[in-house]
Amino acid sequence: MADLIAKTPLDGIAPVTIGTCTVAEVGLGTLTSIAPYAGAKIADTFKTAHGIAWPAPNRATGKEGARAIWFGRDMVLLAGPEPDKALAKHAALTDQSDAWTAVTLFGPEAEAVLARLIPLDLSAGTFKRGHTARTQIQHMSGSVTRIGADMFLLMVFRSMAGTLLHDLERAMASVAARR
Repeated sequence: MADLIAKTPLDGIAPVTIGTCTVAEVGLGTLTSIAPYAGAKIADTFKTAHGIAWPAPNRATGKEGARAIWFGRDMVLLAGPEPDKALAKHAALTDQSDAWTAVTLFGPEAEAVLARLIPLDLSAGTFKRGHTARTQIQHMSGSVTRIGADMFLLMVFRSMAGTLLHDLERAMASVAARR
C-alpha cells in the first residue's frame, strides 16, 4: 500500500515575490463554519469559548492563530482552534479545513495588485484592518480580509489555488511593470 503524503494546495510553488509584493500560502489551522440557529444568541458563548468577539458583518476579529471571519449572512468562519463543543447548542458547526486555500498578499503595492482582481475599494481609508468581504477574486468566489497595513488574507476554494496564484502573479507583474 502506498503511503500518502499530505500536501498543501500550493506546496512548493509559493511564496512568490514580484516587484514590491509577495504572495505566500498560509496555514490557518482548523477552519469551521459556524451558522447560528434561528434566534440563537451565540456572541457571549463564542467570546467565553474562544476569547475573541463574534464579528459584525464584513468584519474579522482575533489574530493569527485564532481568527473569526464574517463569512456571509449569519455565518462566521473560525480559523485556528477547534470549535468549543458548547457552540453546538447554538449553531451548526461544519469543518471546512480541506475546502479552502489561504494566502497572504503583502507589500506596499498590495492594494494596487488587488485593484486588478477585486471589484471593491480596498484602500486603507475605506477597507481598514479587520474589514472583510466575500467577493469575486478575478472570476473566483472568495474572501478578502485586511490583516495589516499592507497585508491581506485571501481565501478561495482549494481547487482554485493554482488559479489564484496565477492571477496574483499576473497582477503583481502588471503593477511592477509600471515603474
